[in-house]
Amino acid sequence: MGCAFSKKAKRKGSAKDSQPAEQQQQQQQQQQDGQESKQYSWDKREKVDLKDYMFNGLKDQTIGRLPDKVAGQQFVIQDCENCNIYIFDHSATINIDDCTNCRIFLGPVKGSVFFRDCKDCKCIVTCQQFRTRDCRRMDIFLSCTTQPIIESSTGMKFGCFQFYYPELASQFKDAGLSIFNNTWSNIHDFTPVPGETNWSLLPSDCAVQDYVPLPDSDELKAVRVSTDVNRSIVPVTWGQRLKKSDESCLVVFFAGDYTIANARKMIDEMVGKGLILIQTKEVAMKPEDARRVFRDKAAEFIPILEKGSVVALEFNGDGAVEACQSVVSSIFGSTMVFVSESESSASQDVDNFYNYADMQMGM
Repeated sequence: MGCAFSKKAKRKGSAKDSQPAEQQQQQQQQQQDGQESKQYSWDKREKVDLKDYMFNGLKDQTIGRLPDKVAGQQFVIQDCENCNIYIFDHSATINIDDCTNCRIFLGPVKGSVFFRDCKDCKCIVTCQQFRTRDCRRMDIFLSCTTQPIIESSTGMKFGCFQFYYPELASQFKDAGLSIFNNTWSNIHDFTPVPGETNWSLLPSDCAVQDYVPLPDSDELKAVRVSTDVNRSIVPVTWGQRLKKSDESCLVVFFAGDYTIANARKMIDEMVGKGLILIQTKEVAMKPEDARRVFRDKAAEFIPILEKGSVVALEFNGDGAVEACQSVVSSIFGSTMVFVSESESSASQDVDNFYNYADMQMGM
């Protein structure tokens, strides 16, 4: 009985094992077929030639990249001398090393721009982060979201970014930058020298084209550039210079279909009346933030905060509060806008908002 049972058990086991083996073979074949046909993200990625994203060892040349030719890639500029260089597109990061006597324009940079061992260069730059190391005698028209940093650098001069071409606004969006978040004049010197000043601000009336000329090559002329301060994509702000007056006024536009257009209109109106634009900021707010900043008026603004970020403008000049109130009433009567109520409260309004905004940007 033992033998009969063993054989029967063996036969049953053999028949039972043969079926999974066939299935297993089919499954292995299907897996192999699937692996051959499966495509990974890196298989689909377009091949990148690094030479297309680098200017190296150039001398006495005018060269650049047109819109859509960089398209968010990293870029490197190094060992160039006496060149005019224009990047009319957005990029991920840009490093500029060992360049001398060059004029450089950089379109919106999503991350960092880092100048190293450069001297006698004049630049127009917009980026998330800006840093220099071991640089000498540079003039920079800057738009930077975070605090610009210089290290072991001397003779650095800064002005507010001012530039326009038709594709620039969309490139700011592609790079994730706001035209209103610009701390260009709030420089941090990482290696200060007692008794010496390593950086200063360019004159408020300097013209950017006197520093970085318009491109003169046939290819780059196709980009319709304007350096007219009134057309600049980034609002031109006064920055950390001494204010012209003891009176400032805070104006805040809330998120909507025409927030940017309204803010630009307000700037045009107030500058046309002789006021100066000190600083701008775009930042998201929560109800508790609104209560701290807008105080008694917070209740009417809290319901619209969830629509998106607010845009704040600080104007300075004698009669700033009255002038701002008049323009808001006559032009933006049906739009929800915060404007300082009086000269005495305006200073606190400005401090409350920008102290909050700086905290948010630093987080």
